[in-house]
Amino acid sequence: MTNHFIAIEGVIGVGKTTLARLLQGKFTNANLLLEVFEENPFLSNFYQDRERYAFQTQLFFLLSRYHQQNKAVPEALKRGPLVSDYTFAKDELFAWLNLKDDELAMYGRVHAALSEKIPKPNLIVYLKADHEVVMRRIALRDRPYERDMDPEYIRELAAAYQAWLSHLQDIPVLNIDVSNLDFLANEEDLAHVIGQVQAALAHHAPTAPPESESQSRLLQQGKLPAYQEFHRQLDASKNFDPDLFFNYILLTEEMGEIASELVKMWGDGRRLMGDGRSPHEAHQEAINRHRAGLRSELADLLAYTLKLANYTGIDLEQAYLEKMRQNINREWPRERTLPDEAERSS
Repeated sequence: MTNHFIAIEGVIGVGKTTLARLLQGKFTNANLLLEVFEENPFLSNFYQDRERYAFQTQLFFLLSRYHQQNKAVPEALKRGPLVSDYTFAKDELFAWLNLKDDELAMYGRVHAALSEKIPKPNLIVYLKADHEVVMRRIALRDRPYERDMDPEYIRELAAAYQAWLSHLQDIPVLNIDVSNLDFLANEEDLAHVIGQVQAALAHHAPTAPPESESQSRLLQQGKLPAYQEFHRQLDASKNFDPDLFFNYILLTEEMGEIASELVKMWGDGRRLMGDGRSPHEAHQEAINRHRAGLRSELADLLAYTLKLANYTGIDLEQAYLEKMRQNINREWPRERTLPDEAERSS
């Protein structure tokens, strides 16, 4: 049985760490992963001047969280369940809120590359509370770097969380209003929360991964719908990231690999003609040398095309048939076609 990974989320001061510690004690052999935020040297300045220190603060958090989770999460899940007071994915939420233009674009590229290597939680428990309750709890814990925090920032953060979670598709989310709960002092409140968490875990328990034999049968059908269904099953079993921009970047990476293979063919063909081969012989031998590499890269390119179609709900076979019907009577630019016999003889 796979061990559960539970992540607690919510705005600053809502009680994430407190609940994470309490949940750890209620699950057998559970491990605890806490966010280390005091080490960020830019945090205090950020709360005083968000625009000036946002990028430094965000990048430090991103790399710190990646360094912490990359090894800690898989190792902890080998030993038992894992409870964390933050998710790696939510770091992007703060970037959307605090960064813009080139800084946001640069951050997005780094985040996409790193997030691929971080396991996703089985459940996010989102704690929400009235704004006044949150501000009172922040004041009571009296952390020096939070004393100058702008209350409006907490409102913006809560709104950003709601927007982020409403579009989250690959991780189940349990929303709990803790405005009137005190799970640290009241055992009944804690039991209420734990009951909701256990029910959510049972409801969203992952199904067994599709058998490879079933996936193989889909591929043997030789039709695009079967290929798309294969990738739906494969992506679900491997928990692949469905982010469109991220997968587009991976697709363009495969295009670069294809270009690399074609460059090798072109170079070999030129060298073979220099050694006295005819253009046709040189071209064919160059293809034979690199066909295996090109074959593999073309397959990867098709895979990411199928993924993008799946993630956007496009029936790729139907789209292809419609497009090709349009192309039958389409007028093509002359530079795309070979010269006819009259042009070759002139």
